[in-house]
Amino acid sequence: MTARDRLILALDLPSLEATEGMLKRLQGKIHLFKVGLELFTAEGPRVITRIHDRGGKVFLDLKLHDIPQTVAAAVAKAVQWGVFMLDVHVAGGEEMMRAAAHAAADRAEAIGIERPRLLGVTVLTSLAQADLQTLGIGQALEEQVLSLARLAKEAGLDGVVASPREAEAIRRRLGPDLLLVTPGIRSRVGEPDDQRRVATARDALKAGADYIVVGRPILKAADPVEAVEKLVAEMETP
Repeated sequence: MTARDRLILALDLPSLEATEGMLKRLQGKIHLFKVGLELFTAEGPRVITRIHDRGGKVFLDLKLHDIPQTVAAAVAKAVQWGVFMLDVHVAGGEEMMRAAAHAAADRAEAIGIERPRLLGVTVLTSLAQADLQTLGIGQALEEQVLSLARLAKEAGLDGVVASPREAEAIRRRLGPDLLLVTPGIRSRVGEPDDQRRVATARDALKAGADYIVVGRPILKAADPVEAVEKLVAEMETP
């Protein structure tokens, strides 16, 4: 993959109109787009169709977390929409993840399309060690991420979503085959906002990330195209 292929733009936008404007500006500059809760709740699956119409691929980031049967049904529906990637919360448990993996494979085979990559969300990048303690989790944050990542791998998921701070440990403990997607990417001078465990794009890739997810540094830039090109150049720097 090229550096540009590894870049995922988080379309954290309020409407289809705003999304279409951004897609038009970035035509050919970014190939993979994340559709999260805000945009999907506002516009539903038609936003996936619009991205596909412009030649893009979709990471459907709904972080599914429910009983196994419900998650499996939702995953099967997402497969029908032709998404490239989607995710579930590892905290939903091994049975839920296995049901999701089987649903993705079965539905893709039934309709004759490539199976989407299924990811497990470990610990949100907005959380820090103190937050885990509040939730009753006594384990160190990095160890918690590693435990969840290992569970996702054992349950048959393709990869995990984790902060770039844990990327190197995941690679060292779980090997090179687990797909690793890292949000929380910021420039060296950027503000972290509500993301606490952040890193630069270059550092995330050096730590072992396969894909990086970037939102505000591009969406809020005066010139989003320029922001993308600078980011790609950073990713290509040895």
